[in-house]
Amino acid sequence: MDATRERLANNLRRHRRKAGLSQERLAEICDLHRTEIGLLERGERSPRLDTLVVLSRGLELSSPSELLEGIS
Repeated sequence: MDATRERLANNLRRHRRKAGLSQERLAEICDLHRTEIGLLERGERSPRLDTLVVLSRGLELSSPSELLEGIS
């Protein structure tokens, strides 16, 4: 797994757990399939920009950039 996807995967998992959401519940909130959340959290898929925005809204983050923390 490349370092960028690994960092994004860790950030997404951390924020989801902090919000107290299961992968399934986050998927419902974001109108995504649960397997998509799993693929992203395992770093097996890179999200599109609109997916990052939807995820950040579903997680109630102040900005999608919170999902990109530590990625340079």
